[in-house]
Amino acid sequence: MPDSTSTEPLAATPARTMVRHAAGSGFDGGLRAFFEYRDLGIRDATRGAFGAHVIRAVPGRHPEPKWHAHDLAFQMVYVLKGWVRFEYEDIGEVELRPGDCVHQPPRVRHREVAHSDDLELIEITGPAEFDTVAA
Repeated sequence: MPDSTSTEPLAATPARTMVRHAAGSGFDGGLRAFFEYRDLGIRDATRGAFGAHVIRAVPGRHPEPKWHAHDLAFQMVYVLKGWVRFEYEDIGEVELRPGDCVHQPPRVRHREVAHSDDLELIEITGPAEFDTVAA
């Protein structure tokens, strides 16, 4: 399968079904030191068009509520376990619990205010790689 840096048109390479089993998959560091990230393989499967991660809190580590924005076309968060509190420039502070979802519009200023030690969520972005800027 071509890598995500290929400049070949997507239609030129037929898509293949991709499966990523939880067994044997681990969590790694990532964008935020207070979270661990499990890559779901979507970046490679879509050649960078989308990304998806399971993100979980590192117990005892807490967010540093700094305003920022992401330069991307699509971002959503779906909470699996625990709770998280975000603040958005357009709607204010919201708390999300299991089953709750938020769509963060492109370049909206936001910050994470707090989360539980058992927080787990799914984040889906488009594209997979994007810039984060202090705002």
